[in-house]
Amino acid sequence: MKNILSAGEIRRALSTRDLTDAGEGPHSMQLLLRDIVDTLTRTWGCAARVHRESPIVSVEENYDRLNYPPDGAARDARYTRYLNEKTILRTQTSTMIPNLLRRLDQQATADELLVCAGLAYRRDSIDRLHTGEPHQVDLWRVRRGTPLTVAGLREMVALVVCAALPDHETRTVPSEHPYTTDGLQIDARSGDKWVEIGECGLALPALLGDNGLDPGRVSGLAMGLGLDRILMLRKGMDDIRLLRSSDPRVAGQLLDLSAYRPVSSQPPTSRDLSVAVDEDETPEGLGDSVRSALGERAALVESVEVLSETLHNYLPTAAVARLGIGPGQKNVLVRVVLRDLERALTHEEANGIRDEIYAAIHRGTSWHWASGS
Repeated sequence: MKNILSAGEIRRALSTRDLTDAGEGPHSMQLLLRDIVDTLTRTWGCAARVHRESPIVSVEENYDRLNYPPDGAARDARYTRYLNEKTILRTQTSTMIPNLLRRLDQQATADELLVCAGLAYRRDSIDRLHTGEPHQVDLWRVRRGTPLTVAGLREMVALVVCAALPDHETRTVPSEHPYTTDGLQIDARSGDKWVEIGECGLALPALLGDNGLDPGRVSGLAMGLGLDRILMLRKGMDDIRLLRSSDPRVAGQLLDLSAYRPVSSQPPTSRDLSVAVDEDETPEGLGDSVRSALGERAALVESVEVLSETLHNYLPTAAVARLGIGPGQKNVLVRVVLRDLERALTHEEANGIRDEIYAAIHRGTSWHWASGS
């Protein structure tokens, strides 16, 4: 199987600090989550059941129990971090929900908020809004008695938005999810763009039934939120890497929810790479290859942007020779933007990082280095 994680990649992923966990130190993300949960429980008059689990899960737990189709694209190793053919690092905190539903006492489930927060692990592109280890929270209201409806779902969205982003314009658009009905995507405005911050829907009755609850008596609201993006919008931060900055001028501001005060910005430097890759390579796969190659130094990469793609058959002869590209491959022009958040990178350092990235993603037989071989 392609793209099985190495032992080093697994160690790096599992050593990433979970900013939602107070046991790993205080962070404003915990305050954000607390405000959301307190608003929901206070309004509904219900208790919150907070639950955490190991991020190492089976494919069945991550996909099958949540009603994902057997041939769904999400299962592909281009997007999922496989430890072996049957075990992965969870791609979503929703993975914790079925196990938690099974622990509920059906007779006692009058009204309860399930809270499952933590890190998810994905193969993802690199830019100011994406990271390979995003923080998520699943918020599920489970109630026995009068069924929960779309009106209740929209009330939940309004409550969460008011608690998390009181000064932002938001919207919902229809969106299908395998474990809900009447699904919605939640977007927030950031400048002149809409940024997705979450998804929600009515809990799929079959999912409740599969996990020991009578869907004729028990209903649910299901919501999943991307906490990194919400916190960035709340504080006015424009780079997801800042949430983990060790610069005391930044880290000190990540202990509350007040507006972020920018510190001196270091200049970016960019390098364009013309590489040969497999025809089915994706921006997410390239981003993950960069993270794997650089390890902890991947934090120096602000973005990896695909500027153009050309299949082997459409390249001129000179380009084929220069790249050493063959059938079944394509030429991708990639722009890598580097920026250390605390100091300026030297020309030699930037070239060295460029070459490490080039070595990791280029699959041609001819090589062109910026700083020697």
